[in-house]
Amino acid sequence: MTEEKQHKRRIHYSGKYPRHFAEKYKELNPEKYGEEIAHVLAKGNTPAGMHIPIMVEEILEVLAIKPGEQGFDATLGYGGHTTAMLEKLSGQGRLFSGDIDPIESKKTEARIRAKGYGPEIWQLRNMNFCQIDELAAEVGGFDFVLADLGVSSMQIDNPERGFTFKSDGPLDLRLNPESGITAAERLADISKEELEGMLRENADEPYAAEIARQLVRRRWPVKTTKELYDEVAKALAKVELPPAMKERAGYSTKKQALAREELIKKSSARVFQALRIDINHEYEVLYEFMEKLPAALRPGGRAAILTFHSGEDRIVKKAFKAFAQQGVYSDIAPDVIRPSREECYRNSRAHSTKMRWAVKA
Repeated sequence: MTEEKQHKRRIHYSGKYPRHFAEKYKELNPEKYGEEIAHVLAKGNTPAGMHIPIMVEEILEVLAIKPGEQGFDATLGYGGHTTAMLEKLSGQGRLFSGDIDPIESKKTEARIRAKGYGPEIWQLRNMNFCQIDELAAEVGGFDFVLADLGVSSMQIDNPERGFTFKSDGPLDLRLNPESGITAAERLADISKEELEGMLRENADEPYAAEIARQLVRRRWPVKTTKELYDEVAKALAKVELPPAMKERAGYSTKKQALAREELIKKSSARVFQALRIDINHEYEVLYEFMEKLPAALRPGGRAAILTFHSGEDRIVKKAFKAFAQQGVYSDIAPDVIRPSREECYRNSRAHSTKMRWAVKA
């Protein structure tokens, strides 16, 4: 006789603002708890497990989508951009969305199907966006393409994915947790010189040498996000504060401590960024995508790309400019387009966003 499974009670929603991801089940169920979601959004925050699409109006203006056209959302994420583009198609045409995250893409697919979009107008492909050439060859090219290169809030918020030091979890950082090595495994087998170079190239980290030295001389592997943050803190415990920070802190011991904490948090964010870019081969993938994009666009096709740090923006800018000089693009963005002040206020994760666009000749 098999034992009856013991019923497990759901974790109590402790207070108005639970701190732990697992306790935020109301935020994780936006369809069921609309009032809680509205309250979090009104405060300018992003509900746990949710992602607010960035620069939707500006993207739609650039892409100028018309019913009957065919498009590609290269990075599906939470599906906000995909949904907005589907609305512009008005039931005519086709949109394909790609994503390499098997966990979040399934959830997003269920949400979009629930809105009534069937496979005749919208299809999800579990693929890396640098495979755009293969998809274009299969379906016949695109009138519009969007690539949002940011990591989705659902990935950042979930401590099990290891994308942030704000919650302790396994140091993973893979966009596709079913493929490749984790950030912890990467750090366990890297030289000081290589790590220092990675931190400089992928994140412009000013304290790359100090952080690389601390991480490499550690006697046991870094396995969690908190351990990595602690190692960065140790590396920066005695470095001299930047002049601007030192001036603000003055001679106040308390202000100096707060300034150092701010310094550690900023460097930690850059370290996580550098590792994420490295283990997911993000620069290599972006270079490949930018090379293949022109051939995947139909004549007159429009492309818009959102970047979130200087390394990505440089790659996009150079590729657009080079192809424009060759006559492949008839027009490109003369400068970056940034989100409005109002959007940045509503969504703090929009601050670093830059958009560039191009039109196929």
